[in-house]
Amino acid sequence: MPKVSVVITCYNYGKYLDYCLGSVLGQTFKDIEIIVIDDGSSDNTEEVMSTYVKNPLVSYIKQENKGQAAAKNVGVRQAQGDFVAFLDADDLWDNNKLEMQMALFSRKQIGVVYSCARYIDEQGRKLDYRLESKYLTPRSGKVSNYLFLDNFVPFSSSIVRKRCLENLGLFDESLKMGIDWDLWLRISTEYEFDFIAEPLLAYRIGHSGQMSKNQEERQRCSDRIMQNFLETYPGLLSPWTIREAYSITFCNRGEYYRPTDRRKSTLYFWDAVKQNPVEIRAYKGLVKNILYYCDRLARAGKNIQ
Repeated sequence: MPKVSVVITCYNYGKYLDYCLGSVLGQTFKDIEIIVIDDGSSDNTEEVMSTYVKNPLVSYIKQENKGQAAAKNVGVRQAQGDFVAFLDADDLWDNNKLEMQMALFSRKQIGVVYSCARYIDEQGRKLDYRLESKYLTPRSGKVSNYLFLDNFVPFSSSIVRKRCLENLGLFDESLKMGIDWDLWLRISTEYEFDFIAEPLLAYRIGHSGQMSKNQEERQRCSDRIMQNFLETYPGLLSPWTIREAYSITFCNRGEYYRPTDRRKSTLYFWDAVKQNPVEIRAYKGLVKNILYYCDRLARAGKNIQ
């Protein structure tokens, strides 16, 4: 049986799939199987896969559209390996990715190994772009308290010990977004994480179809994930971690709503202050909104004169 099962899910990403599969088949770590789940694509995904199904390493499953969580779960259930590596069809791996990461699974307590990522555009060109936040700093060991603050694990870089999925469950199919963060949180309660501090993943951004663009749905899912985790694992996180996490969440929403709804933005920043009175971002957000209202009042006064 293969050591690593690579699970690739695809929904209308046929134009990227060839590059994705090429990056997996070119791995220096050869003890793999590749499972491609076509989640009801209406583009040329099936045509692209027709050139790969003859390869004994590749399995192709086409199904009606059921959503990303269900598609990934189909792949996990089909996996024969002791480890499952996840990859979205629009992303790419460096050819030594699996080899470097698998070396970190020598301890049985390690449940997830991931890597850093670099960013490419729709045409595959390297972007001078970084996600900079102290909460996205890669962490190793017992990571629950850090992970609750933000999801610092690039999904398509992850390799998971299959036993983790068997013990703690698969992706939550009732969630439309944040399914990886929800899974990592659950795994973090019993297993340790480790990472390679090199960008072994090329993560594609800015193209059509990216679910990460739907911020309001992401907010609803985030609320559910946080609440469910706190209810399922009471006492696991420190009270300060919980307050800090909600303060970060409210700051993010304050910034998101600032261009379209200043009142809602202001209320979120105030909620952030109540959770964490030393959160500088919240005060900066409030000041910017107050200055905006002051400017509007000044302009209105001039118009009256």
